[in-house]
Amino acid sequence: MLRILKLLAVLLLAFMIRTPLIQISRTASYLYRVTGASQSVNHFVGTRVIPIIETKVLGRDFSSTAAAWKNNGTMSEQERPHKLIADKGLELLTFGTPNGHKASIYLEELKEAYGKPSYVFQSINIGQNIQKEPWFTEKGPNGRIPVLVDHDNGGLGIMEGSAILSYLSRHFDKDRKFSFTEDPELSESEQWVAWQHGGLGPMQGQANHFYRLAKERIPYPTQRYVGETERLYGILDKRLEGRTYLVGEKYSIADIANFSWVNVAYVAGVNLDRFPNLHKWWERISARPAVQRGTAIPSESKLVNQAYKKRLTDEEGFREKEDELKSLADKAKEQYGYKYASP
Repeated sequence: MLRILKLLAVLLLAFMIRTPLIQISRTASYLYRVTGASQSVNHFVGTRVIPIIETKVLGRDFSSTAAAWKNNGTMSEQERPHKLIADKGLELLTFGTPNGHKASIYLEELKEAYGKPSYVFQSINIGQNIQKEPWFTEKGPNGRIPVLVDHDNGGLGIMEGSAILSYLSRHFDKDRKFSFTEDPELSESEQWVAWQHGGLGPMQGQANHFYRLAKERIPYPTQRYVGETERLYGILDKRLEGRTYLVGEKYSIADIANFSWVNVAYVAGVNLDRFPNLHKWWERISARPAVQRGTAIPSESKLVNQAYKKRLTDEEGFREKEDELKSLADKAKEQYGYKYASP
């Protein structure tokens, strides 16, 4: 009898452990099928890459935990970021979003052009609300990524992507390879950075939300924000008619600011192929090695245009899901009589 009771106890314990594991496995498999989002998380110092962990999450390129790479070249414990990790140089608190890519692209461009600045970064998983914690908001009061901390300037924190571009230009672009000092180019550069910051970014962010992420399929905001993003793309397309870059005769922070959003056009329901001048500009900038490194910080993104197109052919079921989203958006436009116009 005692043996039978022991056997029953073992079986009961095994069942108790197995059942939640099966449920977790099924949930993870379902999320993976629905979103197809899987990524390897890497952490860099400058251009060194260290593979850390693979994670699968809900339709966004969210990394799991941040393994900090310290100034002396040794890796700290893999842990949830909870403090700054550097005491000198620049430290970037970022994530794989268009706003995050603005900062990391420019840092990589400067590093390639000048050999500096050296910097470290931490991957701030916005899905875990790390950016809301006191240690983060001390440097970035708005609780949003990216935030750049200059440890050599009294630990100054710089929040907002456009402000980071300006700060880096003032302090590190000594030869003005990516920025300007005189009008009209200086003013035009400021205008196009401001245009992105106040227009393209917010509108495309809303387009992405209602087109792809909202639990409820609401026709009006879907067609409103996708349509407005298309209008803004039309403005960029017109600006680039007969031009290589947005301002003057060189690639600048105006291009970096806008590229970071155009580089995720398709996930927001915008077909970049409809804008030929803009498409050529996007291809031109995408080919830059520093841009490729910058958009891989803090990890390779499956949201950027090139990865998106690859998923259409390589990922089973992804094209069908995208066709369904497009059909819903087209019906929303039809319902509200949307007609493309720009400006």
